[in-house]
Amino acid sequence: MPEKETLERAREDEREGKSASTQAGEFVREEMHHVREGKHGARSTKQAIAIGLSKARRAGVKLNPPAKGKASAKVRAQAKRDSAKGQSGRGRKPSATRSRATQRALEREGHSAASSGALARQARSSARARGPQARHKAAMKAVQTKGQEGMRESARKAARTRAAG
Repeated sequence: MPEKETLERAREDEREGKSASTQAGEFVREEMHHVREGKHGARSTKQAIAIGLSKARRAGVKLNPPAKGKASAKVRAQAKRDSAKGQSGRGRKPSATRSRATQRALEREGHSAASSGALARQARSSARARGPQARHKAAMKAVQTKGQEGMRESARKAARTRAAG
């Protein structure tokens, strides 16, 4: 069950007209906090993100399932089920036995999936998969929201990266 603050932040994003993926980002953020604070672990960063997206769909965020070529049929079917559950309101009470089993399995996993390094790696590989045009577009958008001080900081970081490489 998502925390009250997460639901409120997601609803606020919706009121402000932000995209479904931005709303879902709040749930992913919460999931990363859970892994970091030791509430449970995750086998990979991808799994932690998937748990957050599933929670978002079940909380009513109108997030489309992944496109046909992007994920397996199993993943897409589960995303559809999550969305249906989120749109239909409260269904049956979840099975306590199954919830406990899932929780215990996740508790046995590691916590490095939510480290800043792991998140950075995941973001880079995801950006690479999207291609150079998408990366360029994202960079241009970032430049417009940075402001002068942010630009200066980015230039310094770029110089450091060039020097190190």
